[in-house]
Amino acid sequence: MSRRPRLLRGSIAIAASGMLLLAGCAGGGGETGATGGSGDSAAIVTTNGSEPQNPLITYATTETGGGKILTAMYAGLVSYSADGEVENELAESLESDDNITWTITLKGGATFTNGEEITAQTFVDTWTHAAQDPNGAYWYGNFKGVSEDGSTAPEGLEVVDDTTFTVTLNTPEADFPMRLGYTAYMPLPSVAFEDMDAFGESPIGNGPYMLESEDAWRHDEGITLVTNPDYEGNRTPVNGGIEFIFYTGLDAAYADVQSGNLDVLDAVPDTAFGTYETDFPDRNVNQAAAIYQGFNIPFYLEHFGDDEEGKLRREAISLSINRQEITDTIFQGTRTPASDFTSPVVEGWSDSLPGSEVLEYDPEKAQELWAEADAISPYDDTFTISYNADGGHQAWVDAVANNISNTLGIQAEGKSYPTFAAALEDRANATLTGATRAGWQGDYPSQGNFLSGQYQSNAASNYEQYDSEAFDAKIAEAAQAPSVEEATKLYAEAQEILFEDLPSIPLWYSNAVGVWADTVDNVVFGWDSVPIYDQITKA
Repeated sequence: MSRRPRLLRGSIAIAASGMLLLAGCAGGGGETGATGGSGDSAAIVTTNGSEPQNPLITYATTETGGGKILTAMYAGLVSYSADGEVENELAESLESDDNITWTITLKGGATFTNGEEITAQTFVDTWTHAAQDPNGAYWYGNFKGVSEDGSTAPEGLEVVDDTTFTVTLNTPEADFPMRLGYTAYMPLPSVAFEDMDAFGESPIGNGPYMLESEDAWRHDEGITLVTNPDYEGNRTPVNGGIEFIFYTGLDAAYADVQSGNLDVLDAVPDTAFGTYETDFPDRNVNQAAAIYQGFNIPFYLEHFGDDEEGKLRREAISLSINRQEITDTIFQGTRTPASDFTSPVVEGWSDSLPGSEVLEYDPEKAQELWAEADAISPYDDTFTISYNADGGHQAWVDAVANNISNTLGIQAEGKSYPTFAAALEDRANATLTGATRAGWQGDYPSQGNFLSGQYQSNAASNYEQYDSEAFDAKIAEAAQAPSVEEATKLYAEAQEILFEDLPSIPLWYSNAVGVWADTVDNVVFGWDSVPIYDQITKA
């Protein structure tokens, strides 16, 4: 089973208000100073987070709670600016004449926080290991010699000298450098390979921040990072560190920001959608982000398989949902009804793809299609949509379920799981008894990340078992396109297939909606809805 791209917790996969996902319990905010770096005399910034599902391993972290921590702790070949532009970080250059064989040259001089130097061999060792781990193989699937189950080692990785190595791909990828800012490609120190799970409990990184101590990860409570004095990249912190506090719900986190006990909140509860702008004048954000929200109906469920009955029911359910009404009344302008399966902030997005009419509210047609499906096999079950209760999803799930119930004349309701991890477990084990909330936060700013990561038959985030040879072939063709323009056309054609099959029911795009206390300044949210932590100042 291959590596799972980042799921939205409230994205896997999943993130800001679109994620609404936090887990754990509230802890106190630290005012402790940090040693080293620009944050010598600055305080630690407190922010909300969520308990990582697994040990903190770069290539095997599949959700945003762990992802935010790892992105702060590690530096890769490239990084992303606030608006999603690719910037060299450890890389001096990434060059190719044919988009198949890439020569990567490091700037040199970088080290991990244990003093180990980062060389070309470091990347070759890390990528070789990750490509042979079932949790990482997905990201290296186009490396020459790599199999999708991680059973074979890459053949196309070669060290030229201490600062130069080459990567050979199976097929051309014009956007290969774009993905290298994602945590799955970050370097790991040699000690990690001795016991990867143990390493993931107290990881050693090379990024702007590092663990405050070996036991800085307080499970189900929080994790504290301080500035890395040896970091010399393009994300040098201006604060003393970050303390991620794990909350059981957004209301408590919101109250803590109001009282000044939490500095930054990257989401707001639905109860505050109408008040957050007045509660935090000049200290709030509501901007487009790379976040998709929908719900998936497993193909292994009776009545919803890959056959005529299943297609009729999926389309009927999609047509029965009044997305505009829900985004207006529940989310109050913090969501935009979806018109595709990606995000408005990625290159090539369109709001007028062929087939997108299936996302329109059309109760009469929905009823007709449901009746056609009933003629094939009557449906007398309760249609459920599962969600994680720690993510603030109940209001919209109830609204969607009411739309479905009222339109189709069936019983529809939400099914609550206490945490994101509990909800994801049933998805991963293919034991769902109904639909499931599904979100996606972009790992890197590309349509391909949204589409391949969730719907390719070999993608491990494809929990609901969608399998389409036509879609797989179109995604593969797009990945090999020689230009962004040609890839965009092919991604559009791939989405036409998704509109026909509806492995996911698109609902809306989530904005980055956050607030911050008057204890901090220079709060900016990035393209992926995550605050640019290193630029936040705190006296």
